[in-house]
Amino acid sequence: ATGVRFTNAYSTCPSCIAARRSLLAGQFPATHGVVGYRDGVEWQAPVTLPEALRRAGYQTYLVGRSMHQHPPRKRYGYDHMVLHGWESDYEEWLREHQPAGGGGYYGTGVMHNDWTARPWHMAESLHHTNWTVNQALEFLRKRDPSCPYFLTVSFLAPHPPLVPPACYMERYLRVDLPEPVIGDWAAAPPNDGLGAGPAPHRVKLAGEALRSCRAAYYGLINHIDDQINRLLNSVTGLKPRDTIVVFTSDHGEMLGDHYMWRKSVPYQPAVRIPLLVRAPEHTGARPGVVCERPVCLEDVMPTVLDLAGVEVPETVEGRSLAPLLRGEAPAWREWLHLEHAPLFHALTDGREKYVWFVADGREQFFDLAADPNECCDLARDPAQAERLARWRACLTAELA
Repeated sequence: ATGVRFTNAYSTCPSCIAARRSLLAGQFPATHGVVGYRDGVEWQAPVTLPEALRRAGYQTYLVGRSMHQHPPRKRYGYDHMVLHGWESDYEEWLREHQPAGGGGYYGTGVMHNDWTARPWHMAESLHHTNWTVNQALEFLRKRDPSCPYFLTVSFLAPHPPLVPPACYMERYLRVDLPEPVIGDWAAAPPNDGLGAGPAPHRVKLAGEALRSCRAAYYGLINHIDDQINRLLNSVTGLKPRDTIVVFTSDHGEMLGDHYMWRKSVPYQPAVRIPLLVRAPEHTGARPGVVCERPVCLEDVMPTVLDLAGVEVPETVEGRSLAPLLRGEAPAWREWLHLEHAPLFHALTDGREKYVWFVADGREQFFDLAADPNECCDLARDPAQAERLARWRACLTAELA
């Protein structure tokens, strides 16, 4: 209500490392060099978003989940980082404050890619979501008041482990939740997933297992909402008249849709992400605007720099969303190229989606306007042959 919501925002490579590089540098995966999941590779980054703002006189700070680059403590333009992730400041803090036998963040045995779920096993004040907001508020209290700031508040949740504080999980156990959507093309895992462990890519969840994992995921989102309110509240947190706020994510979660778990696939729950921008009145941003143009993480850097009056580096490939925030109708990209090695390439304009699978050349085509849950694969429908051929030619040109 106070900002602009983008209904067709996408992660062009839906897993953590690649997506966060795109967020940092405003570049597409084929340019920054990570087109799938590949860890442990140091990046000779171009000018990043925090670096561009640091050069313009901003104090730059990261709290929470690391940007998942290598080495973990390389700052990539941040003056300072307080991290949850590899070499974790949070885990060190938790060891000092948890009760005897707490076992740390993974003390429940629910791990980082599991569909299993249960309530958080310690006091809510020890949860990483609370810790992240506490660190952000601490920065706001102690920042250099003589200059502007750029603060990245990075939440691990709702990514597994699915361990929200008990009140949030119980809330969603009490209400009706959406069932998984299953496409006419989707196949259940062998033996319905039994024996595959708690962290497979394909699942067939039902009954209490399904209800618990969905309640926990919704609960983690609700928990973040409440904690973000501490930041957005002008009494305890930032000053809304002076602050640009961008809310987004590096990828989504299949959560059992089409018998799938995790991310890295071309379907809407994995590749479509939230993107909301609230900017002060003097920027011309119009509260309440809903934009359906296809936008992506690569657009965040040029947007923030544009709104801040900082020159956008020539290395940036994304586009500033500032005209869209003002309700204007500039010429825009026809589609977005989505990819994740070694699995797929795809194109979408937010209304249709074409997918090509690398391993066997299989194609899928979805009419998102009529079928937003991608339940009906039109690739083998003779009536769609012309539309399919057009998208195939576009992807061929894109890859060439």
